[in-house]
Amino acid sequence: MSERILPSAVLVLTLVFGANAASAQAPATAAVSPSTSAGVLDHRYRPLAGREPVDLARRYGGQVLLVVNTASKCGFTPQFEALEALHTRFQGRGFAVLGFPSGDFREQEFEDEQAIQEFCTLTYGVNFPMFEKVQVVGAQATPLYRQLTEATGQAPQWNFHKYLVGRDGRVLAQWGSRTLPDDPEIVAAIQRALAAPRPDGRALKRP
Repeated sequence: MSERILPSAVLVLTLVFGANAASAQAPATAAVSPSTSAGVLDHRYRPLAGREPVDLARRYGGQVLLVVNTASKCGFTPQFEALEALHTRFQGRGFAVLGFPSGDFREQEFEDEQAIQEFCTLTYGVNFPMFEKVQVVGAQATPLYRQLTEATGQAPQWNFHKYLVGRDGRVLAQWGSRTLPDDPEIVAAIQRALAAPRPDGRALKRP
């Protein structure tokens, strides 16, 4: 009897652990319909530990953006370094990384925004824009992330999920947590997006 049960038990365990391992990795998507991602930047968020909300459309409209949900206590926090390197490398061409701390996944983020800011700055030298702590999944997900999810059909499965937004505000692609920020696929997608003309018709000179 036990010999017949054991293979089934092994199969169940394999499926369970396989699902958990895959949950942090969502595949990249192709460009989505402009109608599904229009106005994705039409939101206001406070800078991390700040008071005055920033109008994302006014501040970052016409730029290429990599939007990332971050967490200070996550095993993927070393990605902060690669995110900062991307931001530094391409910011002169109209690119920015936007970080949104979240404790949605196993509460791996500090409650206090000042503590989040100190961790990011002192541990990883983060200078790219970080915003207020938000919820990124579920019924209480912040509007920006509801739109990112709707545009791609993929909600974050874990911390450090990445969404690429083009100059025209369209959501171009998304990558799961295990895809590193300096992965050639992400870098190539950023470069293609930067090559697109600005909505106002002005071209940014390559440094």
